[in-house]
Amino acid sequence: MAEKVEKTGVTKEAGYLYYLGKDGHVWRTKMARGGKKTGGGPEKVADAGVTREDKFLYYIDK
Repeated sequence: MAEKVEKTGVTKEAGYLYYLGKDGHVWRTKMARGGKKTGGGPEKVADAGVTREDKFLYYIDK
């Protein structure tokens, strides 16, 4: 069962993968499609300030 731990107000854009980084903030990176290189690196989107716990899976909701 899922539980929301933080509301960030992030608006997702097509073509990006959003994830919670090890630092507890929301990051995004361009998704690779058809063997093409993504270019650039991860970009910080929001300061979530979430403390990650072991054995839990975190994802960015719609």
